Amino acid sequence: MSNAASSNTQASQGRLALITGGSRGLGRSAAIHLARAGWDVVITYKERADAAEATLAEVRALGRKGAALALDSGEVAGFADFRSRFAAVLASEFGRTQFDALVNNAGNGADVSFADTTEQQFDEMMNVHLKGVFFLTQSLLPLLADGGQILNVSSGLARFSFPGKAVYAIMKGGVEVLTRYLAKELGGRGIRVNTLAPGAIATDFGGGVVRDNPQINAHVAAATALGRVGEADDIGGAVASLLDQRSGWINAQRIEASGGMLV
Repeated sequence: MSNAASSNTQASQGRLALITGGSRGLGRSAAIHLARAGWDVVITYKERADAAEATLAEVRALGRKGAALALDSGEVAGFADFRSRFAAVLASEFGRTQFDALVNNAGNGADVSFADTTEQQFDEMMNVHLKGVFFLTQSLLPLLADGGQILNVSSGLARFSFPGKAVYAIMKGGVEVLTRYLAKELGGRGIRVNTLAPGAIATDFGGGVVRDNPQINAHVAAATALGRVGEADDIGGAVASLLDQRSGWINAQRIEASGGMLV
């Protein structure tokens, strides 16, 4: 089948997104919002297969197809195997050879001062948030359709600063630079690449501190123009909006979804 025929066949099937870290938090919300917008989704999880299946149950309840694959997004040596498994799922579950959007969302936090950051902590953050994003995207490029999209999840912490967040934030800063370079290099294939930078969100990220600590919750709300902390659905909706075809002229941009935090 020619590339054009393959693209036409897949277009008739609807769009399909791969979301890393889609079993909980922002990734889960993104999967559900995309399903509501008519997307099929493949999500990755590191350990919680049960949480991934719960996310897929909601996707399927919305009338869309979904699948889940295990992935350690900080282990580059496993990316070739993941690509093979992903390609097999595309064929067996969706009747496709390519997908339409990659959402690089998987990640974990770190709360440690610059002075106390160890080399191991630095490497762990780099492997997941920067090196992993770089090489997973590279590995999946042959499967990403021309005219597709990449959305890299960064953080408001790449713009504003809080003690204890340096090692996490600098990796996100690197991802924001990577976004611009990817947009430049992949523009010939019609692939657009953007960064979504959430502010403080009330999820279990970072031990759920924004969600569960009343003092921190109130502090964030007071520093936000809209007067509250963000919720996962605020970010899931932003993901769906940026991947929508009506946003097709937005490219190589950093979009912050923080409710106006620290403006």
